[in-house]
Amino acid sequence: MAAVRYELLKVCKQSGARLGRLHTPHGVIDTPAFMPVGTQATVKTMSPEELKQMDAHIILSNTYHLFLRPGHDIVREAGGLHRFMNWDRPILTDSGGFQVFSLSELRKITEEGVAFRNHLNGDKLFISPEIAMEIQNALGSDIMMAFDECPPYPAEYDYVKKSMERTTRWAERCLKAHARPNDQALFAIVQGGMHADLRRESAAQLTSMDFPGYAIGGLSVGESKPLMYEMLECTVPLLPDRKPRYLMGVGSPDALLEGSIRGVDMFDCVLPTRIARNGTVMTSQGRLVVRGAKLARDFGPLDPNCGCYTCTNYSRAYLRHLLKADETFGIRLTTYHNLHFLLDLMRNVRQAIAEDRLLDFRDEFFNRYGMHDNDRGF
Repeated sequence: MAAVRYELLKVCKQSGARLGRLHTPHGVIDTPAFMPVGTQATVKTMSPEELKQMDAHIILSNTYHLFLRPGHDIVREAGGLHRFMNWDRPILTDSGGFQVFSLSELRKITEEGVAFRNHLNGDKLFISPEIAMEIQNALGSDIMMAFDECPPYPAEYDYVKKSMERTTRWAERCLKAHARPNDQALFAIVQGGMHADLRRESAAQLTSMDFPGYAIGGLSVGESKPLMYEMLECTVPLLPDRKPRYLMGVGSPDALLEGSIRGVDMFDCVLPTRIARNGTVMTSQGRLVVRGAKLARDFGPLDPNCGCYTCTNYSRAYLRHLLKADETFGIRLTTYHNLHFLLDLMRNVRQAIAEDRLLDFRDEFFNRYGMHDNDRGF
């Protein structure tokens, strides 16, 4: 039995977007889906119960950070990540590759793996495809990612090509090292930078290995939105119809809509929680900076069209007061709202796909959100 099974329910006649269900050992994920990020076995300031209240079907945790602390051996002793963090719905763990390359300036890439320094204390560490599999097998996530090299942007063509080819070889090693294929699905990551020919080559090589699902990595790393969409358009059609497609590190409302239209099933990003901690929220009328002085006597909700816990119970003026006073409760409330906003957006996306009107929904959303063709982005 495969650890996960993707069920394609419908293709939107208007847009080509997919409506589906991803069956996992810890429950079903309705797709397209946004995954809140719980980097260190917690979505910042949110409890598992609150995530369930907003109907998050799946969360993401980070292999690199859990490897550093508390250590995957401790998580294994606790009974796995689900029991350790009291979350009984699906979990996806990323491979740690992006963090190795983005957080550690002192690193050395070899065919065997990556030697780097712990960004917390400077200790010398090493992660290979086999070690990445060992860590994620110990964590016990429903979906785990192959160890890959995420090239920077911009980068020379020859470097990106060598990096992509190494990622393919590492993916093959991950398959061989994966110890729990019956209850943990291993997804491969398509790389190739901003080069369509390399994306096609990467997709061809990885799909020939018959992974249970495929991610598109190396995007949303500084390139323009049109370029990201161009790379999606050349990559997604090469991925199997009956397997899930995951666009890594994307979470702005426009990118979730445009990615869904291009056939993506799963997304994740720290954006909603990060900007919430800085006092910015997403609303149906566009973004709102809650710390602004004009909200000091605004006793209405963050978003009059939102029914989340925050908007139902608290005013803009109160939230501004909490944030200005550095009260943690303020950050919890803005985080709750932003996550609810994106999860609700994806519910509406799924409904629009079911009704063959996703392009109309996108245009209506952008019009309300204040986005135009030349400035779609958060």
